[in-house]
Formats: sequence, C-alpha cells, structure tokens
Amino acid sequence: MSQTTKRALEVSLKNLLLQKPLDKITINDIAEDCGINRMTFYYHFKDIYDLVEWSCVEDATKALEGKKTYATWQQGFLQIFEAVLANKPFIMNVYHSVSREQVEIYLYKLTYSLLIGVVEEKAEGMKIRDEDKKFIADFYKFAFVGLMLDWIRNGMKAEPQTIIDRLSPLVHGSITSALNNYRTDTFLSKRPE
Repeated sequence: MSQTTKRALEVSLKNLLLQKPLDKITINDIAEDCGINRMTFYYHFKDIYDLVEWSCVEDATKALEGKKTYATWQQGFLQIFEAVLANKPFIMNVYHSVSREQVEIYLYKLTYSLLIGVVEEKAEGMKIRDEDKKFIADFYKFAFVGLMLDWIRNGMKAEPQTIIDRLSPLVHGSITSALNNYRTDTFLSKRPE
C-alpha cells in the first residue's frame, strides 16, 4: 500500500508540473490532486523535495536494471537519457526551479551506480584500492553528468543515441587503462622518491 500511495503522489506531482512550476506547487495541491489528506503526504515524505528525490531514484532504478557491466554501459547511459527524456516536463521544471541541485544529485547517483559497476567488473583480479576505483568512477561520473546537464540546459534537443555514439570512443578502453595506472603492485613503483 505504501508504494502505491508514493507512486500516486509522484503521478500527481508530475501532473501538476505540466500546469505550473515546482516552486508554485504546494503539498495541498498534491494531496488534493491525489485525493488524500495532507497528513498522508507527510506519512510518506517530509516535503515536496523529498518526493522529487524519491521520484528520481525510482526512475533511476528502473532505467538501470541489468545495465551495470562494461558490455552494457552504453545501453545504461542511453537508458539514463531516455528516462530523463520520458520525464522531460518533470526534469525541466525541477531543473529550472530552485531545486536544480536535485536534478544534479539524481544524475550523480544514477551515473555513479552505473560506473562503479563497470569499474568493479574491469578491476576484477587486479590489486586496486577501493578509493582509487571510486576516484575513477567519480571522474567518469562528472564527465557524463556534465554532458547530460548541458543537454538538459539546451532543451534536450540532441538525440541521445548520437551523444552515446560520440562518447563511446572516449570511454572505450580508457577505464581499463585508468585501472592499470592505479594497480597497487605497479602504482607504488611509479611514485617519485
């Protein structure tokens, strides 16, 4: 029942975002649209931004199911673009409101989840510190999210597949190369005295 109510609140929020900006939507608006009382809203979420974040995480989870391997990273990134595009009014409205940071947090979490899976897979059998694997995933995360935010800022006009096709040659082999540079058995010997 709890998930059903949360999803109904998400649908109401997305419906309302088609009519007015996020900063003009109240909890009363969402509760009324959803056919519940305010207290029911507060039972599930502390505020509207909590609902926005939950909605983003739900969309992210669905978008990346089974797409966290080196062989499927392109499909995973494409799924991220498609999830954002499918929620264009929601994302654009949140992005252009006071909660732009929510979109960035959503994209960072989503992208890191995909990339750390790829990095872990490619690092299998290598001696690499966890903080180095995280650093590599973070590096690619920031690059990808930068591309994605630029795409959102420009109205999501470019075709996602075109962006992925341009990104592919940059990423192909580079994660393995980065991992090789951070191998503890070779990294220690390369450090200056």
